[in-house]
Amino acid sequence: MPIDPDAAIRITAFDWVPDFARGQVRDLRVRWALEEAGRPYAVRYLSQGAHKAAPHRARQPFGQVPTYEEGDLTLFESGAIVLHIAGTCDALLPPDLAGRARAVEWVFAALNTVEPPIMDHAVATLFEADQPWSRPRLPAIEARIDERLGELAARLGGDDWLDGDFTAGDLLMVAVLRILSDTALLGPYPHLQAYVARGEARPAFRRALADHLAGFTGAPPAGFAEWESELEVEPALQGELR
Repeated sequence: MPIDPDAAIRITAFDWVPDFARGQVRDLRVRWALEEAGRPYAVRYLSQGAHKAAPHRARQPFGQVPTYEEGDLTLFESGAIVLHIAGTCDALLPPDLAGRARAVEWVFAALNTVEPPIMDHAVATLFEADQPWSRPRLPAIEARIDERLGELAARLGGDDWLDGDFTAGDLLMVAVLRILSDTALLGPYPHLQAYVARGEARPAFRRALADHLAGFTGAPPAGFAEWESELEVEPALQGELR
């Protein structure tokens, strides 16, 4: 669905992030769910720093994006928002109780089991790349990621989706695996690579990604150039993301 400034649903997103974060900020997950559900939405764009100010903290106590507002309902946490959207439509959850429970199970598996070591890798190779502990931690982090990917690949097998038709569980699992897109870590798992590609080929994802990327019209915050230059002191660690 096209973005509609008069829509009943409003989400929050950043108006600028560094290049490496574009396509990964979690408003994309919510946009994708809304597109799958066929729900129009508006976007409240935040400049860097505004997400930590009191007006946004009233919506999101941890000062993060995205948030979701519809009438008297305000939600934060992308997983909770995706599950809420899924519960309002037939596109993201099966009609039977057992099928719905299994889809929710995969939502939690994506966010609680698969994503944490992947985010540890992002911290070590990007946000703390200049710290002395980052490089020594990488082998252990990558071993944990590989273990999880192997287990997930074994469960997926040759199936298109994790439990029959595409569900909210697949949406979030694909979103998590996409964090590894610029690494070699998915290389040993062609079935997982094909799984991610199937998710990214969905028309709803393509629309969501296009709108997500089009929203980055703001300017970087003061001091960003200095932070970026700090990342460049360890180019080999940055290479882990390519």
